[in-house]
Amino acid sequence: MSGQGIAQFIPLILIFVIFYFFLIRPQQKRVKDHKSMVEALKRGDEVITAGGILGKVERIMEDDRIEVTIGDNVKVQIIKSTITSLLKKEEVKK
Repeated sequence: MSGQGIAQFIPLILIFVIFYFFLIRPQQKRVKDHKSMVEALKRGDEVITAGGILGKVERIMEDDRIEVTIGDNVKVQIIKSTITSLLKKEEVKK
């Protein structure tokens, strides 16, 4: 009887394992990558915010905020975690 009871839980265990490898683990990796990207921000980096605004980092503040220039003489303060991606700069060859 106990062997049959354990056999009933095997499909549930397999479903959890599949969910872990296809959903939970990749999400944890994305969160870790985003956190390291945000922590590595420096002055001059070009970023895209969650709202789709492109800008250049002007100043990094100590309380989880950064100042971003989005136009000529237009600076806004945003929360670091709203940065979705960092634009890669192309090096100019002379």
